[in-house]
Amino acid sequence: MFENLSDKLQRSFKNLRGQGTISEENVSDALREIRLALLESDVNLNVVTELMEHIRARAIGEKVATALSPSEQIVKIVHDELANLLGRDTARFQKSSQPPSVILMAGLQGSGKTTTSGKLAQWLKKAGHRPMLVSVDVYRPAAREQLAVVARSINAQLYEGKITEEKPGTEAVLRLAKEAKREAANFGCDMLIVDTAGRNQIDAALMDEMAQLKKLLNPSEILFVADAMTGQDAVNSAKAFNDLLSITGAILTKMDGDARGGAALSIRHVTGAPIKFLGTGEKPDAFEPFHPDRIVSRIMGHGDIATLLERAESTLDRGKAEQFAKKALSGDGFTLEDFRDQLRQIKKMGSMKSILKMLPSVGPFAGMQQAVENVDEGQFNRVESIINSMTNKERLDHEIINGNRRKRIAKGSGTSVQDVNNLLRQYAQMRKMFKTMGGGGIKAQQRMMSQMQGKQKFGR
Repeated sequence: MFENLSDKLQRSFKNLRGQGTISEENVSDALREIRLALLESDVNLNVVTELMEHIRARAIGEKVATALSPSEQIVKIVHDELANLLGRDTARFQKSSQPPSVILMAGLQGSGKTTTSGKLAQWLKKAGHRPMLVSVDVYRPAAREQLAVVARSINAQLYEGKITEEKPGTEAVLRLAKEAKREAANFGCDMLIVDTAGRNQIDAALMDEMAQLKKLLNPSEILFVADAMTGQDAVNSAKAFNDLLSITGAILTKMDGDARGGAALSIRHVTGAPIKFLGTGEKPDAFEPFHPDRIVSRIMGHGDIATLLERAESTLDRGKAEQFAKKALSGDGFTLEDFRDQLRQIKKMGSMKSILKMLPSVGPFAGMQQAVENVDEGQFNRVESIINSMTNKERLDHEIINGNRRKRIAKGSGTSVQDVNNLLRQYAQMRKMFKTMGGGGIKAQQRMMSQMQGKQKFGR
């Protein structure tokens, strides 16, 4: 999401490199490009103006640190100001003293409230809570059925209730909400997530109904769900909801899409409410807390290794990984079946593009972001299909795969013999590399490292 903004900022910083001092002239040149980069990323104009004033004041008035070049000093100032804009600490989740704590989900139609309600319930379950879901959208056809499907998919408690009114309206909404809160307490659920009705645009009826729900339920959290793809529209909607309801936080959905990032950088400043979660995909677990420092790191081109490691920790089977490493580094190496299992493990972490985008875009990883667009996600599925088309014996001993077997495997996997040959060649190269690392090759590597260190020492 922040790739375009990050690229533009990196280009603006480059223009400062080689400058011996920070002057008002070269700062103005850099700020002009930074301002343009932010506006092109759909950041709110008032936010950009205030941010530029803060950066200029610090850049001109601050003495350059002896350890930093002028360009590095500007980078540090921009980093600090973006961190101040987003908030330096991860927002905490508020709970009421008397369970259940009520979470009121607000937002316009199409922002993803229902799906996000399910994702939030899944996240709360993993954190040790017992959430209950309820939909009080009595207007949109199949809205309540949609939440029921979501609740079943994550095995979460749901209060369905019944619509008894001939023409359901606000009275039915308030009754369902009141019943759901009582039901949550009876079932021992400590969280109640209320999925409310949305509209195509903000109107008086929607706002009045939300105000009545707030008064009835006394929610500990009012979370505004915004589609990050809508940019400034999401910011304007967030302000309108905040003016009436005093939202406690925001959730940005579709962060895995082509959103330019402006909403993320604007909502907190415009509403005063922090962003608390991000929706990063369609699956129930594609949902994560918003860490301002990590987002700033991504914007500045430094990647988000912390989130990548957390994702690996939560999705990868450490036992299987250690077993694979031990087997791969042994003299026997690993089989195609082991290779397939590892591919499946990696796929659990998300798309390869999303993984690569978390790596830094500067230093030794500078070219990685350009390679992201060339990643063929379908290649992983083709590799798995090829291995699935093999017999158990072939997966355990690749050397028996002759020409006839390759033709059969290609036909069974819907690929070509060339694809099968490429996979087997790459697999053989990986086995050889791991054996070198795990066998006698280690001593050779150590000797090589010693020689390199000796050359560096005498070359000074």
